[in-house]
Amino acid sequence: MIYGKWFTRRGATLLAPILSAAFLVGCSGEPEDNGGPSKSPKPSASPSATSDQRKVLEKRAEEALGIVEIDELGDLFVQSGLERVSDGIHHRPVLSSGKSYTLAVVCSGAGEVRLSVTMKRPERQTVACDSVPVRQRIMDVTAQIEIDVDGLAGSSGIVGWRIDELAK
Repeated sequence: MIYGKWFTRRGATLLAPILSAAFLVGCSGEPEDNGGPSKSPKPSASPSATSDQRKVLEKRAEEALGIVEIDELGDLFVQSGLERVSDGIHHRPVLSSGKSYTLAVVCSGAGEVRLSVTMKRPERQTVACDSVPVRQRIMDVTAQIEIDVDGLAGSSGIVGWRIDELAK
């Protein structure tokens, strides 16, 4: 009887590390290919697909703002640019004092962005990412203005802006 208790304790003491090691080795090996469907996640988009999508959105924003037609306007065009919605726009254009301008902002993609134009006080509005430009007049510039565009939660795509001088 004493021999049986000693063997049970000693056997359990020796058997526990062996079973633990076998369990760890069995669970950490590479999965076998049994011919069934793979359970590994597939990449959602290749880099070229993302790049192609970005080019399409950039082209859509440029067309909505008329950036491709800049030469036709002559001296009225001042500045323009494109950014990813995730980067936003934070621009401080230097404009001629006493002149008036038109600011156009467009977002191509999904969601909405928040546009803020500050001269003396900020003017804010929400712009949908539907490739339809929003225009705002900037009358009688007296100081430097600030143009900020930030994407709202869940927004993605390209945001573009364009400043033109108003004809007298």
